[in-house]
Amino acid sequence: MVSERVGQYIERKSISYYAFENSLGASRGSISKAVKEGKSIGSNVLENIMKVYADINPNWLLTGQGEMLLNSEDLPHSRNIETFRLKTDNAIESQHIPLYDIEAVAGLVPLFQDSKAQQPIDHISIPHLPKCDGAVYVTGDSMYPLLKSGDIVLYKEINDIRNEIFWGEMYLLSIDMSGEEYITVKYIQKAEKEGFVRLVSQNKHHQDKDVELSKIKALALVKASIRINAMH
Repeated sequence: MVSERVGQYIERKSISYYAFENSLGASRGSISKAVKEGKSIGSNVLENIMKVYADINPNWLLTGQGEMLLNSEDLPHSRNIETFRLKTDNAIESQHIPLYDIEAVAGLVPLFQDSKAQQPIDHISIPHLPKCDGAVYVTGDSMYPLLKSGDIVLYKEINDIRNEIFWGEMYLLSIDMSGEEYITVKYIQKAEKEGFVRLVSQNKHHQDKDVELSKIKALALVKASIRINAMH
């Protein structure tokens, strides 16, 4: 049964169903339900699995023949990992970076205040990255084409927002907009007005915006991004 083999692959890779469904753009619970109930999985979803998870052997997935995983030499490169390092960064041999669902943790502010109380949906292990505190999925297109919706950003929290900004670097930030939390990724530059910073997008269709520094409620340096490519 194909759905059973999908379940075996997810287990083998130690991926959570949530992260697996999210990476495919599938509705939450749809794949876990199919696996648990032995139901069939649509051909478009299977096609997507083979595009996104390029190490899965299509022959094994569809027929059960052969090995589950392709040999590394048969593998197309399916992940783009960009790192954004400061000169002072030291790469860490190996770290287990928690991936959080921003909606589930109700925003960056509670996440940063007490990350130990939050339940990550998955962990990411990429060797030789700078120290990261966590990772979240990006939404919106303000940093397109550098980042696009669905990419994962890995971040390092900034505790002293007023004094620890490196001008011109890329940040994940939470801004208080009339009592609502607005989460975005932007470059932060100096603003001409005292007490303000300038938020700059990569996307040329987005205007630069000056905001009061006091409105920034949570701030983290973006250290790396991961894009899971659809293979064609």
